[in-house]
Amino acid sequence: MNEIYFDHAATTPVRDEVFAEMKPYYDGTMIGNASSIHRFGRKVRVGIDEARRVVAGQLNSHRDEIIFTSGGTESNNLAIRGAVHTRKQTGKHIVTSQIEHHAVLHVLDQLEDEGFEVTRLPVDERGVVNAADVERALRPDTILVSIMHGNNETGMIQPIEAISSLLENHEALFHTDAVQSFGKMNFDVQALGVDLLTGSAHKVNGPKGAGFLYVKKGTNIQALIYGGEQEKKLRPGTENAAAIAGLKKAVQLLGQDGEQNADHSRELKEKLVEELRNRDVPYEINGSLTDSLPHIINISFTGSLTEPMLAQLDMAGIAVSSGSACTAGSFQPSHVLEAMYGSDDERVKNSLRFSFGYGNDEHQVIHSAKQLEQITRLIREKRTEV
Repeated sequence: MNEIYFDHAATTPVRDEVFAEMKPYYDGTMIGNASSIHRFGRKVRVGIDEARRVVAGQLNSHRDEIIFTSGGTESNNLAIRGAVHTRKQTGKHIVTSQIEHHAVLHVLDQLEDEGFEVTRLPVDERGVVNAADVERALRPDTILVSIMHGNNETGMIQPIEAISSLLENHEALFHTDAVQSFGKMNFDVQALGVDLLTGSAHKVNGPKGAGFLYVKKGTNIQALIYGGEQEKKLRPGTENAAAIAGLKKAVQLLGQDGEQNADHSRELKEKLVEELRNRDVPYEINGSLTDSLPHIINISFTGSLTEPMLAQLDMAGIAVSSGSACTAGSFQPSHVLEAMYGSDDERVKNSLRFSFGYGNDEHQVIHSAKQLEQITRLIREKRTEV
């Protein structure tokens, strides 16, 4: 059975070039601790500094504004908790949206238990936050706004630049979770106007265990853990130099073929829709083909149910998901689709996320569409019999 992986929004395969970049840190070539002053330590320090420069270049930021972490979850925690605890003397109000990743929502839940007040903004049926709603939610005691850049379930891009312009004359810090969009589209932190931005290596064909937080120069945040001097004391502990090297190489590859890969993913997304339409598979797109990340499409299959579709596709060797990888295993209803349509809407129960990337091709899409045609027809027939 030929296996097909259409779950790149959950994680991506590590490219051979990335693995080769990491290998010296495991084969005895690069053995030093970057904090050591001898030549072995200095070699590793040079590698980490180079990685910081490469990531900063991708964002059009300064290298001193990049803090390496273990990934998106830690970066989101550091950004949000670090920001509000630095500023809690001036206010305790936070603005976010209902469609954030759980690495943001669960942090905010905990902060509410600690006495902070959180406003969770709704989205429209496309899954997009209204910038005007952000403006209306702002208060004199608002200390942080956290709105994701591109949604991990629908791919819909949020109006980050419009929101940042509304915050120009407000003291609140602006954080965006860009884990899903980093590397899938070009953006400039200067143009975005954010103070804090989160990214992760394993979403761009890099290793798990490496991520970063962009912290705009002059932005003060508080550390979550304490120890050594690493990462400006914001993320103390011996650096995962191998994973950071892998992140660097993954970002360098984005500079070489990132735009081409994005175009290819977009073509596969459009091809899937075309194949479903040509095969008369009843479907609706949750969100839209436009104004969305190139690699993600969320589709509602009329008359079918998510769980049996996932099971049948898996048996056919095709990997897709029902939403965020953090909750997909439990088959919980998507909080993103609930925010878009309401908890009673059929689309909450019959939708799948397809996410494309390195290694996917048109033949895989055509084969998957054939399988979907058969699977959804059988599910609809069984539901009719019942």
